[in-house]
Amino acid sequence: MSRTSPADGIRFAFGTLTALPVHVTRWDRGAARAGMQWAPLAGLVIGLCSAAAGGALLALGAGPLVAAVATAAVPAALTRGLHLDGLADTADGLGSAKPADDALRIMKQSDIGPFGVITLLFVLLAQVAVLFQLYDASWARGAVAAVVSAVTARLALTLAARAGVPPARPEGLGAAVAGVVPRGRALLVAAVVVAAAGGSGALFGAYGAVRCAAAAVLACGAAELLLRHCVRRFGGVTGDVFGGLAETAATASLIVLALG
Repeated sequence: MSRTSPADGIRFAFGTLTALPVHVTRWDRGAARAGMQWAPLAGLVIGLCSAAAGGALLALGAGPLVAAVATAAVPAALTRGLHLDGLADTADGLGSAKPADDALRIMKQSDIGPFGVITLLFVLLAQVAVLFQLYDASWARGAVAAVVSAVTARLALTLAARAGVPPARPEGLGAAVAGVVPRGRALLVAAVVVAAAGGSGALFGAYGAVRCAAAAVLACGAAELLLRHCVRRFGGVTGDVFGGLAETAATASLIVLALG
């Protein structure tokens, strides 16, 4: 097996976590390990695109609500809605209160049940509401929130792919990336992302730095709670669970940024 290069990991991250036209040249555990470590970089690109969309609309005379809707829509478009779909499927599986095998079967169905619909509704409402509040204050606050939430969402995936987290199925994206990232490396990536979030918040002073760093930490904490619950209920993680974790972290980080 040839040595995994950073380029292999970056292609894996962008090829599996975004809809950008990136060709994944390697699909093995080594590439998955590197790719999940680079996941926050994919989030950075998505976040910058989201902020640019919101800023462009504001510059053209649109109000903060329209900018907020566009900013929330860009991540969905750049992932083909896979993370939102994963969130809905995870909600249906958890809400079914059925044994693990039956819950996993429900999650694989193509339709979305009532738990999934309700969860999607409130998550998207929360994201748009927070972005509207921040854009109403200034474009910079909305833009920083868009970037911090997108990067934190992918950091949650890096942490969920750490060693010791089992897959719920023997196939699929969950099985490909479950347990591939060493714990120490996952924590190192987390430390870098939290520091970078704090640095971006420093544009608004010391309190802004603390709040952005806290948003990343608390959002990952919320995703960790969901991860542990899914592991208990399903016996491990699936691709749908990873999508649910990303949306949970993104929404939680935005809510923290709306406070204070």
